Amino acid sequence: MNCRELAEFIIEYLDGELPADVHAYFETHLSACPPCERYLRQYRTTVTAGRIAFKECEGEISPEVPEELIRAILDSRKRLGE
Repeated sequence: MNCRELAEFIIEYLDGELPADVHAYFETHLSACPPCERYLRQYRTTVTAGRIAFKECEGEISPEVPEELIRAILDSRKRLGE
């Protein structure tokens, strides 16, 4: 496994969804590649920060946000195909 392949499998690795043989290659590469080990550590930190940020955003939209703004954003996303 090379560094580019490691980046392609990182989500499955973190979710525990890699087949055993690919997981073993992943671990072997990590143990021999400090840049990839650092990348994995930073990726985990980013995912954790994202989860914390979105957890704080769960629930209803603040009543301070104007309805017109919400509609404009949703309309814009529709036009962009999102």
